[in-house]
Amino acid sequence: MTTAPGARAQLAALIFAVLLLDEDDTIVEANHAAEEMLGRSARKLSEKRFWDVVGIADERLCERLATADAQVIARGVTIATAVGDRRVNISSSPMHSDAGWRVVTLSDAGQPENDEDESERVELRAPAVLAHEIKNPLSAIRGASQLLARRVAGKDKPLAKMISAEVDRIAELIDRMQQLGAKPVEVTGPCNLHEAIRNAMGTVRAGRSEACELVEEFDPSLPPVAADQGALEQVLINLLANACDASATCEQPQVIVRTRFISGLVFNTIRFGKATRLPIEITVTDRGAGIDPALRDHVFEPFVSSKPHGQGLGLSLVRKLLRDMGGRISHERDERAGETHFRINLPVAG
Repeated sequence: MTTAPGARAQLAALIFAVLLLDEDDTIVEANHAAEEMLGRSARKLSEKRFWDVVGIADERLCERLATADAQVIARGVTIATAVGDRRVNISSSPMHSDAGWRVVTLSDAGQPENDEDESERVELRAPAVLAHEIKNPLSAIRGASQLLARRVAGKDKPLAKMISAEVDRIAELIDRMQQLGAKPVEVTGPCNLHEAIRNAMGTVRAGRSEACELVEEFDPSLPPVAADQGALEQVLINLLANACDASATCEQPQVIVRTRFISGLVFNTIRFGKATRLPIEITVTDRGAGIDPALRDHVFEPFVSSKPHGQGLGLSLVRKLLRDMGGRISHERDERAGETHFRINLPVAG
């Protein structure tokens, strides 16, 4: 009879971080995922207090976690680690057999649950269905406006042309709505990450009359990523254009694009039916005023926009394209530095 793997082997296989704390909040054991998430080896984590390696700003949560016999579950918490801030889900489970001891878990808050993934698919199908229903009468309106423009007197021609122009504008909006409900992009990588970024930068520079400096801070050693280059460039053009718009009120408009290799980020990709490591990170940073706090948790939803005349479809399409490729995107605002960050994480090409 085959012997089942021991508890230590089972913990090592988990894709979320597991920490064993004693009655003094000292870390006694940490699994491999904890090493990657916290940026330290198990040996260095051992004998350090939990609070020395995990920074939590929420005082109420800190009080609850400091109570050894309390069961705690918290979602979407920002923690400070040796490798930067992370948004995680936290749980604390007391060990009733050993008073004061407990097991703490940390998992990436960006991982979608099955029901969330399904709700998103429904959410994205709705605009596409609506777009299909609108296009037929829209074509009739455009045809009528063109016929009208040929028949009306000279003074009324501008009105007929305005109708035609507005119909074209709505048609463009509908095309973008249909993209949200389109079939997933097939990943055709490997893709040269920095080539895609520079192509997107060139497009944004050529399409803007006002100056906005685009700064490269690249890690030249990064390997190719598993991504469709055309779709990735479309994502980057959208993010760069938004960042330039946000920087327009700055004295010296500037957008910084950084690339780096990170370890520890694992994303449950429902489409591919497996957990995928996403170690390649692209960050687009601007020093604008930032997104309205009331909208920050909804920026990737359709029809949500902080721009006065925004359609609210650009970031929804960005998220869809990245998820189709097995990647992810997140947004955060650093009030202390006055910076807004959009982070893209992608898998390495096979």
